[in-house]
Order: sequence, then C-alpha cells, then structure tokens
Amino acid sequence: MEITLSDLAALVDGELLRGDAAAVFSGIAALRDARQTDVSFYGNEKYAKDLAATRAGAVLVPRAEIEAPADTALIRVENPVTAFDRLVRKYGAPKPPFRPGVHPDASVSGDEVRFDPEKVSIAANAVVEAGVWIGDGTRVGPCAVIGEGARIGRDCVIGANVTVREGSILGDRVLLFDGVVIGGDGFGYEFQDGRHVKIEQLGIVRLGDDVEVGANTTIDRARFGETVIGEGTKIDNLCQIAHNVVIGKHCIVVAQTGISGSARIGDYVTIAAQSGIAGHLEIGDRAVLGGRSGVIANVPSGLTVFGYPAAPMKETLRQQMLQKKLGRFYDRIRALEKRLDEAGAGSKDD
Repeated sequence: MEITLSDLAALVDGELLRGDAAAVFSGIAALRDARQTDVSFYGNEKYAKDLAATRAGAVLVPRAEIEAPADTALIRVENPVTAFDRLVRKYGAPKPPFRPGVHPDASVSGDEVRFDPEKVSIAANAVVEAGVWIGDGTRVGPCAVIGEGARIGRDCVIGANVTVREGSILGDRVLLFDGVVIGGDGFGYEFQDGRHVKIEQLGIVRLGDDVEVGANTTIDRARFGETVIGEGTKIDNLCQIAHNVVIGKHCIVVAQTGISGSARIGDYVTIAAQSGIAGHLEIGDRAVLGGRSGVIANVPSGLTVFGYPAAPMKETLRQQMLQKKLGRFYDRIRALEKRLDEAGAGSKDD
C-alpha cells in the first residue's frame, strides 16, 4: 500500500483539514498501534485518549471538535468507520482468490445437481447431494454438506464444516461461517404415555440476500412452512434460532443469543449478546434488546429494553438503583424496629 494524503482524501470523500497533501502512507492501524507511516481513524468518543496520544501519520475524523497531536494529518469525513473500511477494502489483506471447479475429493451427486463447475468452487471433502442448485460465484468450503434439494444463490460463501440441510433456500451473497448448521430439526416433542415423543419437522429455512451467519450458529427448520431470516440480517457466533422463527430485514443478533420457537422479530431490530427471547413473542421494528435481556413479553416498535424480565431502560435502571439501596433500607428498618421495641418496653415499665 502506498497512497498520498490527497489521494486518501479523495478515496474516502473527505476534506483535508491539515497535513502535507503529498505525504505518502503505507500502512493501516488502530490509533494505539499506529506509526508515522500509518493511516487510522477516530470513530467513537471512547477512544479520545488514544487519539490524543496517537503516533499515526493521518487520521480520519468526524465532523466534530477533536483533539489530536499537532503533527497528525487530519481528514474530515461523514462517517470515519465506513470511510476507513473503504480504505481497508482497497488496500487491506487480499481475500483468497476464487478458484472455480470441483475438487477431486469432493462428492457431488449426479442426480439433477445444477451448477456450472467453471463458475462455482467446491472444495475438498465437500458433499453436494441430489437436486441441489448453486448459483455462479459461490464457494463451498471443505467438509461442507449441502443437503438434497437445497438452493444456494449467487456469490455465497459456505465455510468449512457448514451443513445446509435438505430443502433449505439461501439468497444471493449469503455468508455462512465455519460450523454453521442451517435446517437442523426443530426441538419439538410431545409428552405422551410417560415419554417424550418426537414431532416431525417438515418445513425449511429461508435466508434472504446478504444474510451473514457467524461460526457455530444453528438455525432450525420449521415444523411446517419456513424459518425465515430477512434480507441483510447479520447473526453473530454461537446463536440458536429455533423452528418457525421469523427475523425481519437488516437486524443484528449478537453472540450467544437464543430465540425460541415461533418468535417474530421485526425489521432493523438489535439484539445484544446473551439475550433470550421466549417463544411466540413479537418484537417490533427497530426495537433494541440490551445485553443479557430475558424477554418474556412482546416488545413494541422502537423501544429499548434490557434486564430480566426485560423492561424499558428507565424502569430497569430504577430497579437496579433501588436494589443497590436495599442493604441500607434493611439497616434503617432494623434500627426503627429496635427503637420501637425499646419504646414499647419503656412504656410497659411505666
């Protein structure tokens, strides 16, 4: 990487506030680690101390007052995070090249499998079963299994050891990271005659365009119909999405979250880490669930909740504040009881 300050400003659609336009930079780094030849960015007030002490040669900054070393070149941009990402995409570590073809150690059924081997990459030990359809530009990683009749769109990445079970449907540009399981059986049982009887799960999973699913996350097939993940939704590692769940468009689901069966999540919802959502609930559009929220009731659109049971932020904060005071309240009540007991004893003596 070699880029002048003026070219950098043009690349990120930024305004050069100060610095030598002809200066050349050769690296990308975080504020704390950057050197004089590196470009960095300042996108959050939490990193104000890092900005003040940085040795970066150039920093992308927001349209706000900031304090940076006098010898650091500054470029003002609308959004430093996305602007820096544009730089990283152009000059960062290159992605592995697309190598079309079917590896000789892959197992591909000859029965009605539809893909162009010159436009699809099937890695070693991958298994593609009968009736599978795979769009151009898609990569299927080593030891992945694509079940019978599954349909995978264009330009998808199916990571190593991923399982896409029979009948699942993936849109275009879907990313499934290593160890993901799409379309495993929903957890459905009926207690009868002293035993748990398995309920057949006959539905499928449908992932919209641009969905990303993190490593070792599982999304179960519907009992009937579809479990649906809407366009643009991003799901972190180690999440569990149960049968017949519907998640809307452009949601964020952070690590170790569990969503129980038949819950319906609106569009643009944020679900922070280790949250749990009970079955058959509805979460409205643009709601925010804070970390470790335990949701046992519907959440209206636009509301921010957290805690267990999850409640509006102000209410939960008030409850937490009162809990911290319980010890003092207890001591005061005990003191009052003692005074009352002493007063009662004194009146009997009189």
